[in-house]
Amino acid sequence: MNREQLKTRIFTAHKQQAADLVIRNAKIVNVFTKELTKGDIAIQDGVIVGIGDYRGNREIDAEGRYICPGLIDAHVHIESSMVTPHQFSQVVLPHGVTTAITDPHEIANVCGSEGIEFMLNDSEEALLEVLVMLPSCVPATAFENSGASLSSEDLHPFISHKRVMGIAEVMDFPSVAQGADGMMDKLLLSRQIDGHASGLEENDINVYLAAGITTDHECVTKEEAVMRLERGMYVMLREGSVAKNLTSLLEAVNEKNAHRCLFCTDDKHLDDLIEEGSIDYNVRTAIRYGLDPITAISMASFNAAQCYGLHKKGAIAPGYDADFILLDDLEEFEIHQVYKKGKLAAENGRYAGPQVQGAAANRVRNTVNILDFTEQDLQIPLPEHAKAHIIGINPNSLLTDHLVEEVDAESGGFVPNIERDLLKIVVVERHQALGNVGVGIVKGLGLKRGAIATTVAHDSHNIIAAGTNDADIVAAVETLKQMEGGLVVVNEREVLAALALPAAGLMAEAGFEEVYDELKGIDAGLAKLEAPENFNAFLTLSFLSLPVIPHLKITDCGLFDMDEFQHISVLVEEKEKRFE
Repeated sequence: MNREQLKTRIFTAHKQQAADLVIRNAKIVNVFTKELTKGDIAIQDGVIVGIGDYRGNREIDAEGRYICPGLIDAHVHIESSMVTPHQFSQVVLPHGVTTAITDPHEIANVCGSEGIEFMLNDSEEALLEVLVMLPSCVPATAFENSGASLSSEDLHPFISHKRVMGIAEVMDFPSVAQGADGMMDKLLLSRQIDGHASGLEENDINVYLAAGITTDHECVTKEEAVMRLERGMYVMLREGSVAKNLTSLLEAVNEKNAHRCLFCTDDKHLDDLIEEGSIDYNVRTAIRYGLDPITAISMASFNAAQCYGLHKKGAIAPGYDADFILLDDLEEFEIHQVYKKGKLAAENGRYAGPQVQGAAANRVRNTVNILDFTEQDLQIPLPEHAKAHIIGINPNSLLTDHLVEEVDAESGGFVPNIERDLLKIVVVERHQALGNVGVGIVKGLGLKRGAIATTVAHDSHNIIAAGTNDADIVAAVETLKQMEGGLVVVNEREVLAALALPAAGLMAEAGFEEVYDELKGIDAGLAKLEAPENFNAFLTLSFLSLPVIPHLKITDCGLFDMDEFQHISVLVEEKEKRFE
């Protein structure tokens, strides 16, 4: 803002000249007093400059509707929507989200610094305000192979970028607790640092806070949330496509502590964003579970702004950005229109802003590099009547069970059992053609035939596949190689459905409507495999390779026991008594 702009805002606020825009006859959701107030809202240069009695060059009659601040997604991986940032913008703005704080660690694990640059460039002209937290843990752990490694020196050039806010979720607790030099260098880059405190105990939270880490989005129980709130952390109530923790965590929220609570989606699929919503879904759910509507809206806007030092966002008040929503109904949070910087962004559930051109994806393509892959690579040597370590799926949760069961074996190797829902799962390193293949057993995926495979496999995003037979798994992996990544459903070596994600193997280059239609085709393909309907098989599969979430996961190096922080064999040895 220059001197003339500042003068114009002051003169408009002082009623010496007409405002660019005035909103009349709206009930103002006041996040400061937690009540409804009244008054004309004067907007100049995309900023609210006054509330009272104003005249405008353009005036809108809100006709008694409610006006509230635009919503802020406090932590989201845009890549999980499978569309690029400028397309993501068009998806979430109709849901009232005017600002997204994103951590591009998905693409960074594949493409390193070039991935971060792509996300910044692609979102530059988007109407949605995309703010970036720099990935702190690339790779996420040393127990798998990713496509890149980012040091503090790699991150430092981004710190001065106007849309970079700080350091994203720190998921490597051991490095923090041990004071590892590389981690210390990253923590010293910024005073704004997000946490990833999955499974951490009280003293571990003390360590994180002492290190300057102030947020956590990994709570799954009321008790975890309360403990973090008592120590002064900001707690994000997450509702994504797999991790659905919102209703459990709402039990911890009351009028005394709500000011330290935010909402986030973390990882949410495009179809869920379109059909269910984004942060607006969190708000509606919170209200339905008994939270005061203005408190819920404050959590979705003002609280997030305060957490991240966005002092001009999150309120309908003079000096704040004119990012706002007109609501037909407060209790139902029924959105009529969405405005970004005083300009119409969405109306009646449809994007109404300008069409913008995204960045070229050339530098983040051609990321599926694997050696020849055959059925021989899928063998799990096991004697008859052997007991095996098995990944147990918990629907709609990132947490898995560490199961031990007797499994079927023929000719010295594991054989899937559809009746017992014991399938083969495999992770194939796809970044440097190292030839690494991790193979294990998964229970709870529910496929009755065929196989599925994807290059979306948190956090290193190697190829992950699961199926009822080796031939279909091999066919699915080979298809992913040919299409430069994506999602594929195979039965009897025939591709039933596929979605190409050539941008880092994570995002499509097509528009969101086309991607949505292709996702519906994926759903139809899963139905032919008789996949369960109570959870998304692909989303669930994509998190089974995340070795920073308890309890048993799989990487390109094999089964990983999060509790012991080491790889283990599939076969249960006689000496292993702790699992009996």
